[in-house]
Amino acid sequence: MFNLSKKIGIDLGTANILVYQKGKGIVLQEPSVVAMRKGNNEVLAVGKEARRMIGRTPGDIIAIRPLKDGVIADFEVTEVLLKHFINKVVKRTFFFRPTIMVCVPAGVTGVEKRAVEEAANQVGAKNTYLIEEPLAAAIGAGLPIAEPSGSMVIDIGGGTSEIAVISLGGIVVSESLRLGGDRFDEAMVRYVRDKYNLIIGENTAEEIKTSIGTAYLEENEEYEIRGRDIMSGLPKTFKITSEETLEAFEEPITEIIQAVRSVLEKTPPELSSDIMDRGIIMTGGGSLLKGFPKLLSEETDIPVFLADDPLTCVAKGTGEALEELDQLKDVLFSSSGTSYNK
Repeated sequence: MFNLSKKIGIDLGTANILVYQKGKGIVLQEPSVVAMRKGNNEVLAVGKEARRMIGRTPGDIIAIRPLKDGVIADFEVTEVLLKHFINKVVKRTFFFRPTIMVCVPAGVTGVEKRAVEEAANQVGAKNTYLIEEPLAAAIGAGLPIAEPSGSMVIDIGGGTSEIAVISLGGIVVSESLRLGGDRFDEAMVRYVRDKYNLIIGENTAEEIKTSIGTAYLEENEEYEIRGRDIMSGLPKTFKITSEETLEAFEEPITEIIQAVRSVLEKTPPELSSDIMDRGIIMTGGGSLLKGFPKLLSEETDIPVFLADDPLTCVAKGTGEALEELDQLKDVLFSSSGTSYNK
């Protein structure tokens, strides 16, 4: 007998896709990458296997990341991704189709919403609901969003950074930046090229970021990497320091700080008082950059805390929101593109 009430929540991220299943928690976490053969568009690999091919493929194979800045940039490849991962998690039949909830950035347009809904429907969803990313992050982080008090969350993903103040189950004030961990990687590639005349790939840039990258310098570590010399074209080994990563990341960090200040300036005084008492919660992979909570705390004079599991908060919150459809009906969107209760 089929379980006709299977529900899954999907964090459709620029860098990674996470899937949450009722009763099981996070059941899948893989890179948002598809490797395809040029010409006939044959799918060769999806997820982790495809990501390993980035920068290493022959001329007739391309590794595609179909999501950019948190939204769909390549519809057909996104459909391949979703179909692959949903089939991996749940076995669909003629009689059974899952109910799916997908998170989207707070600043998403109507056209972008419809693209996400259409992609989910095309892969066999019975019903599709959308939830804004900061709300999902707050639910996943365990914030008391239903209370008449202010909670503030900063979610830094691969393609977007979402800053929001939440009260009574809805977003009161928010800022959505089309920058995230990918922008930090790009900044590192640019910095190494400009300072050392060396070319490094995005995987190497991410290695630097996760190993010694920092937003607030407390310990100046070194990390050895390899790149290609621009002048000679030959491989070259060199060392980079934490202090240099701070220089490289200055621009995206400054943009995020300015957005946080903007949200705080627009927050009603009563909710500001709650945030001062409760502090700000950070979620998303970008929040794991060393010293980021400390930097934001100094810049805002408000305590800033890292969520227990920053990488999975959005996916977990998306899945949990499916269980609270009635309570959240005013802030969710159904597959018709309209509010859940209309």
